Amino acid sequence: MKQGDSAPLADFKSWMQAVLDRTEIALDAFLPAADVLPQGLHEAMRYAVMGGGKRVRPLLVHAAGEAVGAQAESLDAAACAIEMIHVYSLVHDDMPAMDDDALRRGKPTVHIQYDEPTALLVGDALQSQAFVTLGAPALAPLQQALLTRELAMASGSVGMAGGQAIDLASVGRQLARAELETMHRLKTGALLRAAVRMGALCGPAAQASASERDALDAYAAAIGLAFQVVDDILDVTADSATLGKTAGKDAKDNKPTYVSILGLDASRALAEQLRGDAHSALLAFGPRAQRLAQLADLVVDRAN
Repeated sequence: MKQGDSAPLADFKSWMQAVLDRTEIALDAFLPAADVLPQGLHEAMRYAVMGGGKRVRPLLVHAAGEAVGAQAESLDAAACAIEMIHVYSLVHDDMPAMDDDALRRGKPTVHIQYDEPTALLVGDALQSQAFVTLGAPALAPLQQALLTRELAMASGSVGMAGGQAIDLASVGRQLARAELETMHRLKTGALLRAAVRMGALCGPAAQASASERDALDAYAAAIGLAFQVVDDILDVTADSATLGKTAGKDAKDNKPTYVSILGLDASRALAEQLRGDAHSALLAFGPRAQRLAQLADLVVDRAN
């Protein structure tokens, strides 16, 4: 179900830009102002978050929320919270103790622009601010509780942080494909899955039906893995200017990737297979899941 028709594609781009615009406005409101004490920390938090990135997770929150009839104001808080967690992970991931990278989203990483202690505090503060954001009045108390649990589980030791720990322990090792998949389902996939689930939790009844939740989970599992497969492809096929981060770094650091295990052509084939899995999972939703289907295409088409 690729976007072959120019009219739907234009409509999708308009929808996507509208979500990106409202997310930027909401992030500006949910983050502490740069002139609030301690000004240096708040300025660095805004440097990390504002005006950059693909905002895939906020887009997924809004697309899943639309599929279950959620209000945009409720989705703003969930979208901003998960984006803050994502950015905090990037800030820490780029530090010398982790991946030691100097470029992120087309500009110097936080520890380069400021310093390492500031970068550490930026990540810590963004993590806390994410959960403050989920206390937004647009969300009912039950939704706040469910969203908080969802985001905490996805970002902790059985989610993103656990995946990062496996990643660090895997440098220089040749992982089996199953081991690599487990690592990425935690490191990258957990937050992408949470984005979809959080969008659904913002619906009128604070939850989708059991069958809808299962379908959304299957979709999220497929695109979560597809996102990482495509990232591995881009690491060897794109340049730093295109990526907004240092290209070729995985190979240089001797990290296991889908390309290193499967090869480039097989990795591209896997991404296409996962695209199909994502679309199949959405069939029960019909037109309500149009944006989710289009986002699956967006994730995979980055490799083309």
